[in-house]
Amino acid sequence: MSHTVLCRKYKEELEGLDRPPYPGAKGQEIYDTISKKAWKEWTDHQTMIINEKHLSMMDPSTREFLQSEMEKFMDGGDYEKAEGYVPPSK
Repeated sequence: MSHTVLCRKYKEELEGLDRPPYPGAKGQEIYDTISKKAWKEWTDHQTMIINEKHLSMMDPSTREFLQSEMEKFMDGGDYEKAEGYVPPSK
């Protein structure tokens, strides 16, 4: 059974994730406050950043950087964007 969350990014009730995306308190916080829609957008964006900047997930500083960027992305802050990327028009 799916659940709804007050999405931190969209500020409205939306369908939540099926399970926490990773273990621990941070995973639970994401599960409780981030919608499935926002999480999908973040994971797609994260993939672009990793590829564009040739980041290694083995490097702890990369994981810290991506965590920080996720927080900015979800809060509507000034987050890192892939160079030259133009989002599709809606």
